[in-house]
Amino acid sequence: MTGFLGEYEATLDAKGRFLLPAGFKRQIAESAGNQFVLNRGFEKCLTLYPMNEWQPIQERIGKLNDFDPKVREFRRYFLNGATILELDSAGRLNIPKNLMVHAGLDKDIVLTAANNKIEIWDKTKYQEFFDNFSPEAFSSLAQQVMTGEGPNLGL
Repeated sequence: MTGFLGEYEATLDAKGRFLLPAGFKRQIAESAGNQFVLNRGFEKCLTLYPMNEWQPIQERIGKLNDFDPKVREFRRYFLNGATILELDSAGRLNIPKNLMVHAGLDKDIVLTAANNKIEIWDKTKYQEFFDNFSPEAFSSLAQQVMTGEGPNLGL
């Protein structure tokens, strides 16, 4: 897979379930199956990885040096809350309560492409993120990231 494209709105039901948008379903490789890993995002959102995209990350983290306190801190934070999810017969995923609280998810959510993963945001928080991000700030960020002047995060 070369990466996801798209942005979709969805609604959480009373049990924390949402229908995975058809636009994303079509982009998921058959090799990924119906399993995903849902994890905390770097911002106040959640990150949904198809299982075949999560496995290389898990392997890479597993090879890090356990004797380095920074590695242990990163691993503890990054893997805390990571949960395997499976599409139910209706094509829904169920977000665990602790992850809903972490991301501040209410009823209306936005699912947005983030390369090999999907970010899940509370709709209001997602809109606020873009409302507070100017075209000038985006231009500066794009220059830093795309010209090699910025950080290379590797994940």
